[in-house]
Amino acid sequence: MGQTRFASGRQLDLICLGRLGVDLYAQQVGARLEDVSSFAKYLGGSSANIAFGTARLGLKSAMLSRVGDDHMGRFLLESLVREGCDVSGVKVDPERLTALVLLGLKDRETFPLVFYRENCADMALRSEDISETLIASSKALLITGTHFSTDQVFKASSEALDYAEKHNVKRILDIDYRPVLWGLASKADGETRFVADQKVSRHVQRILPRFDLIVGTEEEFLMAGGCSDLLSALRTVRGLTAATLVVKLGPQGCTVIHGVIPACLEDGAIYPGVRVEVLNVLGAGDAFMSGYLSGWLNDASDERCCQLANACGGLVVSRHACAPAMPTPAELDYLFNSPVPITRPDQDPMLQRLHQVSVPRKQWKQLFIFAFDHRGQLVELAQKAGRDLSSISQLKQLFIQAVERVEIDLKQRGIDADVGVLADQRFGQDSLNAATGRGWWVARPVEVQGSRPLMFEHGRSIGSNLLSWPQEHIIKCLVQFHPDDEPLLRLEQEAQLMGLYQAAHVSGHELLLEIIPPKDHLSRHPDVLYRALKRLYNLGIFPAWWKIEAQTAEVWQQLDELIRERDPYCRGVVLLGLNAPVEALANGFKQARHSSSCRGFAVGRTIFQAPSRAWMAGEIDDATLISRVQSTFVFLIESWREART
Repeated sequence: MGQTRFASGRQLDLICLGRLGVDLYAQQVGARLEDVSSFAKYLGGSSANIAFGTARLGLKSAMLSRVGDDHMGRFLLESLVREGCDVSGVKVDPERLTALVLLGLKDRETFPLVFYRENCADMALRSEDISETLIASSKALLITGTHFSTDQVFKASSEALDYAEKHNVKRILDIDYRPVLWGLASKADGETRFVADQKVSRHVQRILPRFDLIVGTEEEFLMAGGCSDLLSALRTVRGLTAATLVVKLGPQGCTVIHGVIPACLEDGAIYPGVRVEVLNVLGAGDAFMSGYLSGWLNDASDERCCQLANACGGLVVSRHACAPAMPTPAELDYLFNSPVPITRPDQDPMLQRLHQVSVPRKQWKQLFIFAFDHRGQLVELAQKAGRDLSSISQLKQLFIQAVERVEIDLKQRGIDADVGVLADQRFGQDSLNAATGRGWWVARPVEVQGSRPLMFEHGRSIGSNLLSWPQEHIIKCLVQFHPDDEPLLRLEQEAQLMGLYQAAHVSGHELLLEIIPPKDHLSRHPDVLYRALKRLYNLGIFPAWWKIEAQTAEVWQQLDELIRERDPYCRGVVLLGLNAPVEALANGFKQARHSSSCRGFAVGRTIFQAPSRAWMAGEIDDATLISRVQSTFVFLIESWREART
């Protein structure tokens, strides 16, 4: 390895000190903030966005701040951890709430912004919160300007800088000038980006000598230099610090200045920006910094650092959010290698797809799923027993208790696996509520049972139904599909599936397609399922999951190769049961034992049919039902494990 500007042997690449709060983004683009009717919730705060963005780009990043002992604080910590950030330096403040920001998107130049940061947790950061050991474990420390704006955070940030200097940690300043946070704009005016104030300029100038890298917009350098023109401001800054200066020039791109300030910026290298259609400039600077640091901390050239920075900024301004809009390395590779410029990233199908599938996602172990999304079958059982249909909901809540017991049993025996449920909205809403938020694999159906051509339970506007779904819920759609179906039928089926796939893209939910070829002479060919999946891939439909019947070992090998070739991001295949006897399912498990794509099973009637009939008829009580369901479920798990070993 060649020379590096950073200390070696450090556990972390970057520590980000500063704002950590929740962004509530208006979902109605073009509306006044007064008229907005709903908001999307994201991680926010410039330092947090940079910690998030750099982690997504592969750096070992950490956050140093505070959150409230509240639901929003837990959301922020979980969001950072999911992205791979170290949060050991984030203190939970028992006395203050987590900061909030409300943001509107009125037009391309107007973004009403209200900071709810009165006595908030991150601005209560204290010197005692700064761990010398943590600072010393990193190559670099980033601090944003807001965390020098009050005496307390100034003292805490200065303490962090002291430790950084002591341990040869490179120091980065993101000027991040927000006049409202310095008391220079009215409390509701978070949108204003520049107010000249000599007192603030002198305050910031006190800290400039302490940094190795300083990044800011033209307006931020005007503030830092206390001048009314950019070159004079940069010369003032240069008189105070030898730091590398990175000046963001908006759509033009950026420039990097290492030594003497040139007579005009064009005398140095101007690294061009990425030309895209702008939806929302909020967060562009944080994305820029994330991209720049992902190069800088890997000793990349100025050109490469700026290429990464400008690309990240360009992608984020074309998207709704800030932190979740941050790109992955796969997205950047696609952007850089595109034969034509991508000016509408939001309309490029491949880029959209990469943004969903190449981000950190929960990694599932072998999956044991109890599928009880059945509606018609349980209605029939209830009617035969003379029971009210409300009994179906009660029954499904007992199923949840059985799954709980199975999960406990697996943990006690040290079996590395995940459990899951497949439950419906009509009779299983209480079960879905109970299953949500506990780390289970949870899916729910959208199809009208038995419909061919495919119909959705809530009509063609499938996307409107998804609005009320928790993000962790997986869309399950069973379709009786054959690639040799009569053309009009096949086209209708495919149109419905494409509409569903596009709705899932917009909502962000994963999609599971359960493909069952209709039981007629057409389905007797051994390659029918392979050709069905291939046909859907050819149409540009890439579900996260497939759910299929048991296949021969030869077909499994074909399916593995198809999925590996066409969709390396596919989450996998789960086996369905179709009320087959447990012995038949066990044989199906054996056939799939060498499959790399088969991740587990999702079985229903084989588990619940007999005990549910008995329970509906009053022949067994709740405890016996739970016990019988648990017993069959565990038997299937053991059959799966035996096949795999």
